[in-house]
Amino acid sequence: MPLPDLIEIVPLSAAITATITVPGSKSLTNRALVLAALARGVTVLRGALWSQDTQVMVDCLRRLGFGVEVETDPSELGNRLITVCGLGGRVPSGGTATEPLELFVGNAGTAARFLAALVCLGRGVYRLQGIRRMHERPQAALFQALRQLGYRVDSDTDKLPALFHGHGPRPQFCSVSLAESSQFASALFLCAEAGGWTVRVEGENPEEAPYVEMTRQLCRVFPKQNGAFSLEPDASSGSYFWAAGELMRRTFGEAGSVSVAHWPRSGWQIDAEFPRYLPLPETLSRQRHLGDSLMTAIVLAPLADHPTRFTDLGRLRVQECDRVTALRTELTRCGAQVVERGDALEIAPSALHGAEIETYHDHRMAMCFAILGLKIPGLRLKNPACVNKTFPHFFQKLAAEPPAGLGVEIRDGRTGNRLTGEDLLPAEVL
Repeated sequence: MPLPDLIEIVPLSAAITATITVPGSKSLTNRALVLAALARGVTVLRGALWSQDTQVMVDCLRRLGFGVEVETDPSELGNRLITVCGLGGRVPSGGTATEPLELFVGNAGTAARFLAALVCLGRGVYRLQGIRRMHERPQAALFQALRQLGYRVDSDTDKLPALFHGHGPRPQFCSVSLAESSQFASALFLCAEAGGWTVRVEGENPEEAPYVEMTRQLCRVFPKQNGAFSLEPDASSGSYFWAAGELMRRTFGEAGSVSVAHWPRSGWQIDAEFPRYLPLPETLSRQRHLGDSLMTAIVLAPLADHPTRFTDLGRLRVQECDRVTALRTELTRCGAQVVERGDALEIAPSALHGAEIETYHDHRMAMCFAILGLKIPGLRLKNPACVNKTFPHFFQKLAAEPPAGLGVEIRDGRTGNRLTGEDLLPAEVL
């Protein structure tokens, strides 16, 4: 049986010692898949994340006509060994204006943005569409940059669904803003060499945008022909286990410890800095300090010894859900004192209690509040299967016995029965 629609996390009753492995970086995996498709010959990706977002990218590459083979990875359930047959910068032809080649991207922002740039290198017409939330997410800056390069992009709203008219490489110049998403610039840089594009990034301190810098560095070192590339673990996913260790420390003192194996040290993932911010400082910024793992820090904040202010949260509003509002709403539901001021949240030390948490179909909301449940009794999560987007085996990792897991008891939120094994996997994985 797959994960039920409501689960309860039972707090840890004793300290444990664990070293957790987490699957490969989603950001790096989807970037590497595009670069492998543009490379010449066979590229083998080791440690590649296998989740809803990366499966969407693989499915789209196959639909475009690229050869992609996927094998299990014995060292990590959430990873795959992926072999891509690249075409040396050539993208297979699309359809016509009346019968475009259809690509479905779900709610995968990286797939939607990266494929938008990639298909412009083909010949013919391609239609990208996703679920309703993906059609609400911003795309205009990327579409405008592609038009500057000479490509036709048809969309009534400058969002998905959209038609892309591929014309192959077009050596031209474009500029793109980071204001709404760094994925726009990353999409262009991934395809710039194959397309002959010159890309300028606009905005304050664009060189400091961590996800754009990740893309630049990956482009520099990725094999161009018949190579192999190993992907490091996902630091955002690892943040939940570092947070679990922090909660355990606050509950049981220095007994036991939780760490994440093979922690990234390349400097490419901004969330690899997360352990540096435990215990939490008084202020954390989405622009200057952390990426998606800032959500993990926000959920820890009511348990801190001091008020904590989280700033520059604007981008969180246009992701899988309006994460600023969602975090404020659900923390308040648990008894937290949270004030939302513009794109900032101010959170005071609070006496928390259990509650039924709405996850908004957002994988990170589910995982953040699951970690809070390690401390707060009676915390129940709706639609926990949304973790399939980036970390399908997350609840199995929580429940596995130490040292490979945390040994957490997870119950069916309606029957109270303890969940084990495949009961903790989303239906799509079974």
